[in-house]
Amino acid sequence: MSPPRTTSRTTSRADLVRTAREAFGFDELRPGQAEAMEAVLAGRDVLAVMPTGSGKSAIYQVPALLLDGPVVVVSPLIALQRDQVDGLREDVRRGGAVMLNSQLPASEWNEAQEALRSGEVRFVFLAPEQLARDEVLDELARLHPRLLVVDEAHCVSSWGHDFRPQYLRLGAAAERLGRPQVVALTATASPQVRSEVLDHLRMRDPLVFVEGFDRPEIDLQVRRYSRADRQHDGVLESVTATDGAVVVYVARRRDAEEIAGELREAGRAAEFYHAGRRRDDRDRVLREFVDGTLDVVVATNAFGMGIDKPDVRAVVHAHVPDSLDSYYQEIGRAGRDGQPARAVLHYRPEDLGLRTFFTSSVAKPEPLREVAAAVRAHDEPVEPVELRRELGTTATRLAGVVNLLEEAGAVHEDERGRLIADPGGPKPAEAADAAVELSEQQRSVERSRLEMMRSYAETTACRRRFLLGYFGEELDGPCGNCDTCRAGTAAEHSGTGAGEPFPVGSTVQHPEWGGGQVMHYEEDRVTVLFEGVGYRTLALELVEERNLLQPG
Repeated sequence: MSPPRTTSRTTSRADLVRTAREAFGFDELRPGQAEAMEAVLAGRDVLAVMPTGSGKSAIYQVPALLLDGPVVVVSPLIALQRDQVDGLREDVRRGGAVMLNSQLPASEWNEAQEALRSGEVRFVFLAPEQLARDEVLDELARLHPRLLVVDEAHCVSSWGHDFRPQYLRLGAAAERLGRPQVVALTATASPQVRSEVLDHLRMRDPLVFVEGFDRPEIDLQVRRYSRADRQHDGVLESVTATDGAVVVYVARRRDAEEIAGELREAGRAAEFYHAGRRRDDRDRVLREFVDGTLDVVVATNAFGMGIDKPDVRAVVHAHVPDSLDSYYQEIGRAGRDGQPARAVLHYRPEDLGLRTFFTSSVAKPEPLREVAAAVRAHDEPVEPVELRRELGTTATRLAGVVNLLEEAGAVHEDERGRLIADPGGPKPAEAADAAVELSEQQRSVERSRLEMMRSYAETTACRRRFLLGYFGEELDGPCGNCDTCRAGTAAEHSGTGAGEPFPVGSTVQHPEWGGGQVMHYEEDRVTVLFEGVGYRTLALELVEERNLLQPG
C-alpha cells in the first residue's frame, strides 16, 4: 500500500484562502473547513460531518487546485452530480469537471474520458455503480487519481438512514485506483455511522471533523392528531400559511400526488416528486424548484439529497419519518441562507404502524445458504455476473445477500471485485444462520430508531435538546425556538441530568445488549446506542438499582 502523498510545494492556509477567494469567491474559510482542507493538503484521509449548506464540497474542491492529479467524486444521484459539475464549469479557475454515467451517449463518454486523460479537467463525477465496472476502474486507475471523494458518505453504513449496498464496494475500489487519499462527506452521521464509514472505506490516519449539529434558525414544531382528515388539513394549512419555498415530505406516492393537486387548487405553484415519475419529469421538478418557478414540492424521501436552494422557508412532514437521522437530514434543507425557517411534523401515532411495516424484513436462510455454497463450489474467484446467471437472481438481491455473508465472514471480494469463499470461514449452513442473526439485529436497530422518532414527537421537553442529544451533542438549556419551549413545558424538564453515572460519549456494557455509547440524559433517563440492538432509553434509578451498565 502506497504511503500518503503530499503536495509538491509548500502550501499554507493563506494559499487556501487565496485559492478559495479567487476560484470560488469565498470571503473567508470557516474554521472547520480550513482544518479539513489543511489535512487534505497534508496527505491525510478526511471524514467531515457538517450540516447541509455549510460548504462541505469546498473541503476537497479548494485543495484539489493546489494538488497534482485528477479527483474522482462518487455521488449517488445524477442530478446532484450535474449541479456540482455545472458549478465547477462556471469558472475555468475551478479546474473543470465531467460526469461518467449510464445516461451519457458513447460519444460524450469518450469525450469525457479524453478530457480527463489530457488534463483538461480536474474533477470526474460518477455513481458508485460505475466503480463496479472493471473498464471504468481500469481507465481511472491509469490516470493516477489524487483524491477519491465519497459524497453522502452515510450511504456506506448499514446504520445510516440511506444505506446503499453499492457504497460497500468503494473501499475495494479505492485500492484498485492506487489508493488515493479518501475524503468522505456527509451532513448527518451518528457515532456508529462514522465508525462504519471509516471501516468500509478503509480510511488511514483520518481526520474526523464533526461540526455541531445545531441549526438554531429552524423553529421545531410537532402537531399531533387523532384523525387522519385533520392531519391532512393541517398539512395544507402549514403550507398555505408559509410565504416562500416549502418542501412537504409524505410516506406514499399517492399522498404526494394528492397533496400537490390540492395545493395547486389553493393557488400554490406545487408539483409532486417520487421515484415512480419519469426521470425527465423529476429533473424538471427539481430544476423549477431551484430556480423559483415552483415554490412547493410534495415528495417522498426520494427528493432532497444535495438540493442547493438556500431560501426554503419550511420543511413540512405530512407523516412521521422512519428515524431522526432522516428527519434531521430532511429539515436541514430549510433555512440554508441563515434566515428563520420552520420544520413542522404532523404526527399521528397510527402512522408509526406504516413505518414499522416498511422496516426491513429478516433475511431468509435458504438464499444465503445457496449463495454461500455457490461461491464455495468455485475453485477460484467468481465474477458476480456469473454467479447471478448461475443462480437466476438479480444484481440487487445478490448484493444484499453477499453483504450479509461478508459480515458473517463467509465470503469476501478480491481486488477485482470477484467473490471468494473464506477457507477458514463458516460452512454455508453456519454462514446462513450467522447472516440471519445479523439481519435480525439490523431490523432491531431500525425499529429502535423509529421508537426514538416517536419519543421526539411525543416529548414535552425541549425538542432541540432531544434532537441534538440523539446525535450525542448536549445543549446547556432549552433552546427557546421550539413549540415546547413556547408552551412552557420545556422549562419543566430543564435539568441536565444531575448525578449522571457516565459521561455523554462514553462507552458502556449492558449484560444483555452488550457494548454501547451514552448519547444523552433527560432528567431521570439515559439513552444509550447499543451496537447490536440500537437505541435504548433506560431509567437511571433502574440502572443503578440493578447495576445494568458498566464502563465499557
